[in-house]
Amino acid sequence: MSARILVVDDIEANVRLLEAKLTAEYYEVLTASDGPTALAIAASEKPDIVLLDVMMPGMDGFQVCRRLKDDPETRHVPVVLVTALDGRSDRIAGLEAGADEFLTKPIDDVMLFARVRSLTRLKAVIDELRVREASGRRIGVIAGASSRLGGTGGRVLIVDDHERQAQRIASELSIEHRPVIETEPDKALLTARGPVDLVIVNATARSFDGLRFSAQLRSDEATRHLPILAIVDFDERPRLMKALEIGVNDLLAKPIDPQELSARARTQIRRKRYTDYLRDNLDHSLELAVTDQLTGLHNRRYMTGQLEALVKRAAHGGDPVAALLIDIDHFKKINDGYGHDVGDEVLREFAVRLASNVRAVDLPCRYGGEEFVVVMPGTRLEDAERIAERIRLHVAGSPFRVAQGSELLTATISVGVAATQGPEDTPDALLKRADEGLYEAKQSGRNKVIARAA
Repeated sequence: MSARILVVDDIEANVRLLEAKLTAEYYEVLTASDGPTALAIAASEKPDIVLLDVMMPGMDGFQVCRRLKDDPETRHVPVVLVTALDGRSDRIAGLEAGADEFLTKPIDDVMLFARVRSLTRLKAVIDELRVREASGRRIGVIAGASSRLGGTGGRVLIVDDHERQAQRIASELSIEHRPVIETEPDKALLTARGPVDLVIVNATARSFDGLRFSAQLRSDEATRHLPILAIVDFDERPRLMKALEIGVNDLLAKPIDPQELSARARTQIRRKRYTDYLRDNLDHSLELAVTDQLTGLHNRRYMTGQLEALVKRAAHGGDPVAALLIDIDHFKKINDGYGHDVGDEVLREFAVRLASNVRAVDLPCRYGGEEFVVVMPGTRLEDAERIAERIRLHVAGSPFRVAQGSELLTATISVGVAATQGPEDTPDALLKRADEGLYEAKQSGRNKVIARAA
């Protein structure tokens, strides 16, 4: 997977060296020689990863990283800090600033490309979610950013057979998070399916293979998106590379530095909160796209797609499909006499009665205004007519309590019923027959059910 990478360093020779290495691996490279230029390019060019030198005059790498992570437009872009320093305090400062990784000069090419590939995969997932979320906001079915994105504390699953090490990790994280320790991988896999924000795995465990456990998390649909922080021995190069290859999000070297542990855990949980927010908004937008907001029933768009598939199946020898087209009688008088708020109450209450009087396999939908459709798979005309009559009697026989329960309002419905008739039938023809039945019911006095066979 290729990516667009922004290289930021005030020393031109360093820039050219990284540019040559990355270009040779077919990455597209952008360059900047100072912090302000880097921020401008990041805002305009939207890179996939930023490789950022720490020691720069004026605005150093920590400041640039912090600015990138504070900006909603660039906070999701992975930042790898690159420095000649190898001090603990600098590494912690970089992670606290929001950096995703910290590489030391001279850069290890194998580690560089492993991290770039890992972060590119992560960025691609977030980009897809962001695009869909932005589309939802444009059409008005998704709200803006949520304040809960600022939260960091979460439930952390520690999978480690080294009891003392696991307890030290839990003790350090318990200041901010809710850690849980599991020493057996089978139990840990079950625990990971619950509400977990981060999994910390000892990749050097003796009683189980930590990398195999991580791979199992990635292959399970329920845990596929959980962030994994692996505890590794940096001298074991093959296992370290394999960890990144199978989808581990971050690495923590042994012996464990408590502050680095806290900083890396905080970064992973913050990112999970952001991706969860995007996914939740996407799920909500999909629900809104097929749901009528007033009644909670499916809308006409969803009904059309489902009806088309069912009629097509019936035309190829499948079970028949019936449709009820329902209209609330004299609904305009209700709106004019009681007001639109009461009219909305009637629509909502009718939707509840409709949904409770059809089968679980049936599809009650709001067709528009005071018209409703029920799509009934595997239903013959006479059976659909009987169900329609039951709905009619339930509505006419039980007044609607409106105006916050202070008044009772009697309403009736008219229903047209139709069912598929053979291989040449179409959804439009089916609904047209139901509409003709509805028209006849209204013309003949309303509060009636009329089935149309042809």
